[in-house]
Amino acid sequence: MAQILIVEDDPAIRGALIRGLGERGHAVDSAPTAMAGLEAAVGKRPDLVVLDLGLPDMDGTTMLRMLRGASAVPVIVATARDDEAEIVAVLDAGADDYLVKPFAAAQLDARIRAVLRRIGDGEPDATVVVGGLSVDPRGRRAVLDGTELELTPREFDLLHHLAARADQVVSKRELVTEVWQQPYGGADKTVDVHLSWLRRKLGETAQSPRYLHSVRGVGIRLSAPGGDA
Repeated sequence: MAQILIVEDDPAIRGALIRGLGERGHAVDSAPTAMAGLEAAVGKRPDLVVLDLGLPDMDGTTMLRMLRGASAVPVIVATARDDEAEIVAVLDAGADDYLVKPFAAAQLDARIRAVLRRIGDGEPDATVVVGGLSVDPRGRRAVLDGTELELTPREFDLLHHLAARADQVVSKRELVTEVWQQPYGGADKTVDVHLSWLRRKLGETAQSPRYLHSVRGVGIRLSAPGGDA
């Protein structure tokens, strides 16, 4: 059973999600505003937050950025906004997944289970070391040149997947199916956004890569600096 926090101002939607997720075995708390949601997310430490963007006191994306300053709790954004730029902004702010309204409770439950499975199923293999980068899947810690990186759960999973396959070209299709655990289909932008964010935390850009090297039309390769062909 997972402890879920729903931040949603519409009482009808909130009630439907509480009932639907409760029927599927989750314990559910809720908050009708961004500030109440922040307080609950930090104070009650839920396993996952379902966040609406259209909140009355603060835009959900702003709340998400504030939450990321205090917590790495997984966040699924539930929004009526289907604009690609909006979705990219949400992912860039730290969302682990998103759903466009309307959706059924069963679909949200499947996304919740997928996100929690990615976080909970830390692979028991040894720490992966590539150049000055070390990735510890047991402790879910990544260290670059002696400094620990502050990564979201999704960023860590992405980095570990690539580091465990150092010097191999990994396709976006594989990243979507293995890291996101979703059927492939039009998710290149999601992968690109997370790679861009990960590059910033590694201190590099796509134009001046150190570890993450794009192979046009094929995928991405993680290699130690100086070791890329």
